[in-house]
Amino acid sequence: MGYYNQTPNGRQRPSRLGTFAAGVAGVAAGALLVWLLFYSMPGLILDNGNETQIVQQDTEGRSESVSVDITTDVTEAVEIAADAVVGVTNLQAAGDFWSQQSPEQEQEVGTGSGVIYKNENGTAHVVTNHHVIDGASGIEVTLSDGTKVDATVVGSDIWTDLAVLEMDGADVQAVAQFGDSDALKQGETVIAIGNPLGLDFSGSVTTGVVSGTDRAVPVDLDGDGQEDWQAEVLQTDAAINPGNSGGALVNLAGQLIGINSMKIATSSVEGIGFSIPINSAMPVISSLEANGEMIRPSMGITLLDLIQVPRMDREETLNLPEDVTTGVVVNSVVDGSAAAAAGMEQFDVIVEMDGVAITDIIELRQHLYNEKTIGDTMTVSAYRNGELMEFELELVDNSAL
Repeated sequence: MGYYNQTPNGRQRPSRLGTFAAGVAGVAAGALLVWLLFYSMPGLILDNGNETQIVQQDTEGRSESVSVDITTDVTEAVEIAADAVVGVTNLQAAGDFWSQQSPEQEQEVGTGSGVIYKNENGTAHVVTNHHVIDGASGIEVTLSDGTKVDATVVGSDIWTDLAVLEMDGADVQAVAQFGDSDALKQGETVIAIGNPLGLDFSGSVTTGVVSGTDRAVPVDLDGDGQEDWQAEVLQTDAAINPGNSGGALVNLAGQLIGINSMKIATSSVEGIGFSIPINSAMPVISSLEANGEMIRPSMGITLLDLIQVPRMDREETLNLPEDVTTGVVVNSVVDGSAAAAAGMEQFDVIVEMDGVAITDIIELRQHLYNEKTIGDTMTVSAYRNGELMEFELELVDNSAL
């Protein structure tokens, strides 16, 4: 291999001036040819392998703007799913002395999103978040074309933050297609559709990836500053803002794979949003639609975390061994309940369920609600006056207590 300025076989190299002149002439000729080609063929289509461009000129040779239809996986997914996403407005009775408003007059107190998942026999059903419709005396649904329809709450569940609405389906244009949230892969592209900051931004679309699956996020349900539950959610970096709650998280096939629920909103955190997996939501949706509530197994007891009990009461009332520092105290037993039938009493301290260690109320609820069904038998290990005992509970319908 030689240098580019070498002359093989002793032949004389052309002068630099000659080479430069030839190059300029070639460029000029090429430019002239391209101009003539475009001038004579104003509708010429060029394909560069990635996208199609249309070059158009008018009769005087001036360039004109040409609309090009760009289609991607994301735009196709949005086209499939967007019309099934609606706005959900929480209306509550309001009135005051000074304005002389009637207490029955309803005012908007919040706006979220929802997803139409069924439209049969003239009636449509919408899934949204419990916190979107909590406390509402009336519900108004805004369809993707702006049509407003009154809706009623069929059922709501605070534990999963899900609610089902019912409305007239005459104006409904689309119904969501369910996907399989268990099949999601970390890094897979997902799309959030909803109404961030209210209906002024209705139908907004943001994209991201599945940042994580099987996340457990502690939540305070009653506002007392104590964690009551751990929500099982998908994590995504697709932007989820106030008003997106209850909206759709879809995959590139346009299938509903999550119900957007919440985000971590602090100045030090960016791009951490959460969505309820649709596979977890579907049994709750079915129960709410059929029964007006989520039917779960019940033990029939009220509970208190052992860590909240003062040390003196642990020693004098509960009489616990010194090495028992975590568990759940039975504060009361409901007559006729599964716990009462099994012989459980007030001040029993639960430390295991089906051989699984229970350290607090959250773990107890997670095991009871996620691992057991009505009619199952559950083994509970609990301390009573310092003695470890076992109880066999036949779980019953929580609505029966």
